[in-house]
Amino acid sequence: MSFIVAIDGPAGVGKGTITKIIAEKYGFVNIDTGAIYRCVALEILNNNINMNDEQAIKKLLDTIKIEEILVDNELKIYLNGNDVTEKIRSNEVNKIVSLVSGIKQVRLAMAKLQRNLGLQNEKSILDGRDIGTFVFPDADVKIYLDASIDVRAQRRFSQNKELGIDCTYEEVYDNIKKRDENDKNKEIGALKIADDAIVVDTSDYTLEENIERVCKIVEEKMKEKVC
Repeated sequence: MSFIVAIDGPAGVGKGTITKIIAEKYGFVNIDTGAIYRCVALEILNNNINMNDEQAIKKLLDTIKIEEILVDNELKIYLNGNDVTEKIRSNEVNKIVSLVSGIKQVRLAMAKLQRNLGLQNEKSILDGRDIGTFVFPDADVKIYLDASIDVRAQRRFSQNKELGIDCTYEEVYDNIKKRDENDKNKEIGALKIADDAIVVDTSDYTLEENIERVCKIVEEKMKEKVC
């Protein structure tokens, strides 16, 4: 039986970074669910598909191939055989990924993919918006990371700069604000806190402190599982 850790929270809260470190520390397979939706968004852009064209999106979902491969201890994202690790973080993808992930048939298809990936491993950790509420409602560990929108926007802006993505703080702030609103109002997989999730507000702590707080939660749950 798989041991599943679900980490949810809004954009820019640090889910990806913390999840990656937790995975490395405890030997979990890290499944980047956000990257999965970003791949779908990128493929929609690549094929100039109208997001209201259900038939075109169904055809895309039937043929799309998304892989997450660890290369030299670094997670690489492949879309139809091509490395798109950096491309899926572009401004163009950022602008539509929340809308794409809100499309019902996309949500259902990608949630199924995420479940299959998670259950293939002895220990898996997934981060996203609805992992603990929709994808894995029976996850062994449910953590909801949160932070103020100002803090999240600054974190994402700094991350974009490190990746060489040209943008302004105002653009990042507005994008996160729109994503929050859209994510909270999705028909399926809306951003919300699971009833049994442990909420960790990361606003006033350093990355190292937040990692330590999450590690403590995971360790306690792993001990309970063994007992």
